[in-house]
Amino acid sequence: MINKIVLSMATLRIISGSIEICAALLMLRLNQIDKALVVNSSLAFVGPLILIATTTIGLVGMSDKLSLSKLAWIGAGITCLMIGILKK
Repeated sequence: MINKIVLSMATLRIISGSIEICAALLMLRLNQIDKALVVNSSLAFVGPLILIATTTIGLVGMSDKLSLSKLAWIGAGITCLMIGILKK
């Protein structure tokens, strides 16, 4: 039997991949650089949201197995990732 948390994480990643593929097909259909950049920019917003959601689900599933200090270090690492991804 598949763990519900793992199934949720995998489902989010499948949805994320489907969004990426649809965006690539949309770029091909639009066939204009400026419109393709707009589509690509919207993906830059979706990616971090999926990362946060997937990580949150995983951490909630592991919260009973991790100490508070380890959760804090994981949170700090995720914060650093998000700053690095979103900083312009």
